[in-house]
Amino acid sequence: MITVTLPNKTYDVKIEMGLGRKIGESVQQVWSKRKVIVITDEQVGDLYLHTTISELKKADFDVITATVPVGEKSKSLKFVGEIIQTMADNGFTRGDGVIALGGGVVGDLSGTVASLYMRGIAFIQIATSMTAMVDSSVGGKTAVNLGQVKNIIGSFYQPDLVMIDPIFLNSLSERNLVEGYGEVVKCSALEGGDFFELTGKIKKVDDILANATELIERSVNFKADVVMKDEKESNLRRILNFGHTLGHAIELLANGKLMHGEAVAIGMVTISKCFEATNVTPENVTSEIKSRLDAVGLPTSSNLIGTPEFFDHLKNDKKNDHETLNLVALKNIGEPVIVPTKLTEMPDFIAPLNQK
Repeated sequence: MITVTLPNKTYDVKIEMGLGRKIGESVQQVWSKRKVIVITDEQVGDLYLHTTISELKKADFDVITATVPVGEKSKSLKFVGEIIQTMADNGFTRGDGVIALGGGVVGDLSGTVASLYMRGIAFIQIATSMTAMVDSSVGGKTAVNLGQVKNIIGSFYQPDLVMIDPIFLNSLSERNLVEGYGEVVKCSALEGGDFFELTGKIKKVDDILANATELIERSVNFKADVVMKDEKESNLRRILNFGHTLGHAIELLANGKLMHGEAVAIGMVTISKCFEATNVTPENVTSEIKSRLDAVGLPTSSNLIGTPEFFDHLKNDKKNDHETLNLVALKNIGEPVIVPTKLTEMPDFIAPLNQK
């Protein structure tokens, strides 16, 4: 168990094999008897919703559910509004709660709903995807998209509990498992040391499952440590965006053909290659990251980078601060640095990629 301690909130991240069969008991430890809405998507719902409802009812919770379609399009104000309407119709009060059962999309959507309903009600995350387990369920970032702009509407809203059962990973497709591993490689490159050595030992997809608990614990520990030092992303927490600025742009341009972790993998390698050209990042750092991604079949390049549409999307990035992007570079493994870069300089920054 990892405890996240913030100025106005403390909560636990429980990581345990078989925790999916103890949902009611775990929720009971942090919440009194109340009405809860379990938000999930169609895929996860088919697998785990029945058990989750049963567990919560056994623990004496009054349960209703909301199921959204699979995919990024569910992170929208349309679904936020529909779910809030359902809660209002069922008489939810400030004393009730929202439970996210799913991956990053469901977690983001549920957190946004919880933060907005009656100006904020209690919220719990049950992470079922690799991405949610190692990244999005921890740290309190909630957001939905607006049109083609990713994560533009949201807030920092911390959960009361995060539950992670590595057994859930067994039901993921290989692609879904591997895309979440992209975030693990990111954390290991930022932290360095033993963690980076561990990802260096992952030579095939099966190795991810064999080492799942340790990979999740290492990632959550790293992220929790960063969040505890900088909850609202005013300084240090920006390092977690390594690979994300370029990754988010191509993720949107790909129109669903690239998953989040795949886009981040491409973003990490691309940004590192660009910083090689400015002598910020040593060549061996890029190759070490790329080898870890290649080992499990994650993509590391895209022809979407450098297109006019790509630069248009950078303007809408949340990290755009007065026409300046706070790009994350690695001076070495375990040594991230923020490099402010003018939007107008981005075409020249990306240009060396076309010369290789």
